[in-house]
Amino acid sequence: MGRVKILFLLLFLVFLVSCGNEAEIETNMSEPMSDFQFKTQDKETLSFEDLKDDWWIANFMYTSCEAVCPITTERMADIQKTLDKEGLHPHLVSFSVDPENDTPKVLKEYASQYDANFDSWSFLTGYDFETIQDLSQETFKANLAQGAVGLKSHGVNFYLINPKGVIVKKYNGMNESELELLVKDVKRVK
Repeated sequence: MGRVKILFLLLFLVFLVSCGNEAEIETNMSEPMSDFQFKTQDKETLSFEDLKDDWWIANFMYTSCEAVCPITTERMADIQKTLDKEGLHPHLVSFSVDPENDTPKVLKEYASQYDANFDSWSFLTGYDFETIQDLSQETFKANLAQGAVGLKSHGVNFYLINPKGVIVKKYNGMNESELELLVKDVKRVK
């Protein structure tokens, strides 16, 4: 009977280790991340494979947005600064929903206004609208629509993706208490 208990204990420990630190946070999503390979603000390629094996945070934005994007981008910048002070550097990924106009140069100029640290924050483009719409809707479960006169209707959530490439939690990017929770969650899992 002792061997059975030891075997059970070992299997339980293996299970806990395989779950990683995700058990330390309350999740509200479980969506596998789609494969992608897009251009950054530095005209380099960033792919899903590059982000695997680490925790990362994603959101959607576009540079000509005058409504929510300036607010959510500022909040993402605040998250980056807060986590940098803690010695934590999850990669931040901002997907442009206006790839036709958001060239790498435009994205770099925009991001520089927010003092983005490009070592751990990438602004992505280099795809067509249908591609980002599909990624938003099918993978992140967030609506994305093209409106009149170049306006885009998109979600304001921030997403936490685990090292296995699964979106495990979403946070309202307009809600400061949810973003404080995001920072706490990253501290728990990193």
